[in-house]
Parts: sequence; structure tokens; C-alpha cells
Amino acid sequence: MRIGEGFSVGFAAIHANKMRSLLTMLGIVIGIASVLAMIAIGDGAKLIVLQDAQKIGGANQVTLYRSSHIRKGSGRWERNRSNEYFEYGDVLAIEAECPSVEGVIPRIPQWRGVLVQAEGGAEKRTGYEGITSFYQIGMNWEPASGRFITEDDVTDRAKVCVLGSDVASELFQGQDPIGKTIKIARGSGNRRRRWEQRSQDRSMERFTIVGVMEPRGRSLRFGWNLDDRVLLPLTTVQERFTGNDRVTMISVQAKSVELINQAKEEVTEVIRKRHRNQDNFFNVWEMRAGMEQLFKISKVIKIVLGVIAGFSLLVGGIGIMNMMLVSVTERTREIGLRKAVGAKRRDILFQFLIEAIAMCSVGGIIGLGLGVAAGHGMANVAVNIVKIVPEWPAVVSTEWMIISVAFSALIGIVFGVYPAVKAAQLSPIEALRTE
Repeated sequence: MRIGEGFSVGFAAIHANKMRSLLTMLGIVIGIASVLAMIAIGDGAKLIVLQDAQKIGGANQVTLYRSSHIRKGSGRWERNRSNEYFEYGDVLAIEAECPSVEGVIPRIPQWRGVLVQAEGGAEKRTGYEGITSFYQIGMNWEPASGRFITEDDVTDRAKVCVLGSDVASELFQGQDPIGKTIKIARGSGNRRRRWEQRSQDRSMERFTIVGVMEPRGRSLRFGWNLDDRVLLPLTTVQERFTGNDRVTMISVQAKSVELINQAKEEVTEVIRKRHRNQDNFFNVWEMRAGMEQLFKISKVIKIVLGVIAGFSLLVGGIGIMNMMLVSVTERTREIGLRKAVGAKRRDILFQFLIEAIAMCSVGGIIGLGLGVAAGHGMANVAVNIVKIVPEWPAVVSTEWMIISVAFSALIGIVFGVYPAVKAAQLSPIEALRTE
């Protein structure tokens, strides 16, 4: 029997018993749809994590920061009693002496609570961050209008600033802020009352706006609204706000994800040499480590859902086998007649095996469409439940679609072999005697 003829007979058998065939295929349909929907949601979550990582520098970033407590090797936190601090000289040394490092972003952040006033009197409380020109490259973040902070601004300690899109929108209400000025309060807004900051103009520093950044959104991991901040030259923050040459954080961009460990070792060695062989006054955080934790959780969820979907496919395969056994019993005389006119065992085997494969393939294709639709539906539900993301992408690759249909056909082969063998082994004489 030719393959085309076999599929023709198989589809004819399915068409002759539509309801029974549909109910039999239901397990395959639900199983394939469940697998695809799970993959769509899981890979969508992975894409969200990757996009979030890109918002704050990418997976090849390592951040060194000095805090009030230090994490020891045992995992225990202890009070930081060191007198050492990062300096801008550390940044220059890392750039010069670490071949695995692509660039360095020194940072002096004041995350929230700082009073900012616009020319027209509008004001808001937000945060600022002292940075250098490499911040734009390392964060892959472009201005929507105007320009970014330059090396000359850093060298000259210029009183210029770049606004996040939310800050610009709230302070200037849709007007172009480029060239206008804002005033930023010294110190944290939590320590000074607003009326004190208004009454003492000497507590405010005036800055000229040179750019507005493109909208970037909120970091899921840290909860920061990246659009709700003011970016300033690092040296200007040191001179006008902190009053010292210290740097709070140093974000290091490795040349690739594979070079992160090497870059971390090189940077640690440079810091040790510059700070009296001390490397225990700062903590190190890897973007990659945080992403791996989320990916492990996603993987566990996908495995659990995959096992559940696998049971559904197993039940569907058993249903296919059951229907094919019934079909063999119902068509015993047909089998005997085919053998009587010259059909060989392999022809009968091939006929019933093709029917099982055809049924599972049809079920797989139906499950494919249902799975894609279910994936998008579950993504919409996930957005409403997990309201920290504006959208949840449903990612179904062509590769997984092909695998799903191929797997459903494989189920047809596995669970169709026994009924096909049973049909092929029937004696033509006994088969023709069957009523």
C-alpha cells in the first residue's frame, strides 16, 4: 500500500466516525494544547526577564557596591567597619588594567525623596544619579530629545542634567524642557521639610536641562521606575551634593557573558591593590546570578506543567489504541476480504498504523491551534493577575510547533502498533467467517 493511499483510507475512517474520532482525539488535543500553552507562557516569562535585564545593563553586568553591611563567605551579614570607599580613580584603573572589561559605569545614586523644582513652579520628589558618559552606552539608552551627558560635562563639573521621561512630563506638562532649568535640593528629601527647602534658596542647586531620555519603564527586580530620575555628571554630584570624591557603586560591563567570572576576578584584584589589599569592604552582585534564579523557577514550573501535559498525552494515546482495537474488531470481514484478494500482512499493518498516525496528526494540528490561542489567552490573564508588567508575551516558536505535531504522530505510531499488528495477524478464513 502506498503512503498516499494509506492516509486516504485513514482519513476516510476518521470521517466515517466523526464523533467517535473527535472524542478519541480529545486527549491528544488537550495534551498538545497544554504543552504549547505552557511553553508560550514560560518562554514569555523568560523574555520578560531578559528584557528587564536589558533595562538595567544586561546579563554581562557585575556591580560592586559599598553598603553598611557586608556578606561574608558563610552567607552571614556583618557590619561594614572598613574605612575604604570607591573613588573615581578605581574606575580609571579598572578601564586600564582589566582586559575582560568593556566599560565601567561609576554611580552615585540618591534613589528617592529629593525635591526638584521647575522654572514655572512645578515640583516633584524624585531621585537623581551621578554618572559618566559611558552610562548611555552601557545601559543602551538613548535620549528622546537633546543630548546626553558628555565627558566634557564630567571634566568641567558642569551644572547640566538629563531628565527621565516621567520627570519631564510632570514638571513641564508636555512643553519642551531643553534649555530650561530646574533646581534640585541638596540631601535627601526625607531629612528636610519642603517649606524649609523653599525658603532657603541656598539649599537648592540650579541645573540646565540638556536632554530627555526615552521611556524605559520600571525594573521588575528592584522596583525602580527608571523614568523617574534625574541624571547628573558624577563630578558635579561629588562637588555640589556629597562633598567628597567617593563613588557609591561601580557597574562593570564584561565583554561577554562568558567572561563575567574573569572580569570579576580582574576587577577584584585591581580594587585590592588600590585599597591596601582589602577586598572585604564591598559586595558584588551579578545580573546573571539573579536571572539564573528566575530561570530555575521557570524551569521547575515548566517541568511540572509538562508532566501534567504528558499524562494527558498518555491518556490520549491509550484512547487511540482503544479505538483502533475497536476498529479492528468492527472491520474484521474487511481485513479478511483484503487478504483474500491479495493484500499482504504488511499492507494491513501499514493501513491501520497509518490510520492511527493520521488520527494523532489531526489531533496534534487541532491542539496546535488551540494551544496558540490558549497561550495568548493565558498571557492576557497573567497580565491582569501579575500587574507589574504592561504585557505578557506568548512566545510559541515554529520549532515547538513542528515538534508538537511530530510528537503527536509518534504517539500514533507507538499506540497504533499493537492494534495494527493484531489486524495483520488475522487469518483471512476466520475473518471472512466473522459476522
